[in-house]
Amino acid sequence: MAKNQHTRYDSTEMKSLLASAIPAAIMASEGTRFDSAEDASVFFARELDFVKTQSYDVEYPELTALSLFPISSEVDPGAETVTYYTYDRNGVAKVIDNYSTDLPRADVNGKPSYAQVKSLGDSYGYSAQEMRASRLAGKSLDARKAESARLAIDTKNNQIAWRGDEESGLMGVLSDGQNIPLFTITANASGKTKWTEKSADEILADVNGMAKQVAKVTKNVERPDTLCVPADVYMDISTRRIPETTATVLSFILEHAPYIKNVVSAAELDADSVETNPYAAEDDSGSGVAFLFKNDKRKLSLEIPMPFYQYPAQIRNLETVIPCEARTAGVIVYYPLSALIAVGVC
Repeated sequence: MAKNQHTRYDSTEMKSLLASAIPAAIMASEGTRFDSAEDASVFFARELDFVKTQSYDVEYPELTALSLFPISSEVDPGAETVTYYTYDRNGVAKVIDNYSTDLPRADVNGKPSYAQVKSLGDSYGYSAQEMRASRLAGKSLDARKAESARLAIDTKNNQIAWRGDEESGLMGVLSDGQNIPLFTITANASGKTKWTEKSADEILADVNGMAKQVAKVTKNVERPDTLCVPADVYMDISTRRIPETTATVLSFILEHAPYIKNVVSAAELDADSVETNPYAAEDDSGSGVAFLFKNDKRKLSLEIPMPFYQYPAQIRNLETVIPCEARTAGVIVYYPLSALIAVGVC
């Protein structure tokens, strides 16, 4: 029996291969050296299992939303919709005497909202010739096909997390329907609003102004701690030194913006990132966006009921096809006033 270095395999895939014409087609080449169709089926079932495992291990740091936003999988993959509540706190306490009965109420106002749960899908596959060639060369099947399928689905999830998908009704953090407030950036003495054209003090004033707006509308309840900025802005503030000091603009902001713990670069917010930034444009008319939020799953979460999943291989003529699927409900924002969007930072 022919052997390879991989021992695990899906028995369903092995049986599908065995029942197809693929083993016979592969064995037609004497160089493959299989004793039987069953040996060939087991061999390539193991290869497919190895390829799938490789794709699950790959991470794509350039897809910022998938590593930045809290991810929840609490919704059942079989659900078609998810009901959630957006909240606004209210109420105050007061000094009371020993026998007081008129205690003021502190509560939250919850409004029900609904999100669709949608499937994302693609596939990859190997022809009989590709399987035969890999055996002759003594190499594993090309795992880059599976990685490409994973990247395509993760990329779509990332796009939805930022700007949503209007056609399917899925919402991202920058979607109008989230009701996240906008912040108006103040122009400096030269009439400039872009952070790449402002001084460190002027940028800090904008950042603290954003935090102050959130504090004001929530009566100091919400204190966002994470600021996402376009990649161009991040490159500028992280490398630009303040005159006559060794400090960068970024370190200056982190030191003097009381509640900001993290500033993150997100190319998805660039002025020309039209797939992820609804304020962007392919020409010079687009606007870069800064997004301020509390990195807490109680405030917002990216709902992915079913992460990237690869189904057992399906045989189609002389090709082995692996269907792939994920399910998402987009970003659910429970406390819209805990976040803020600033348009025009670059």
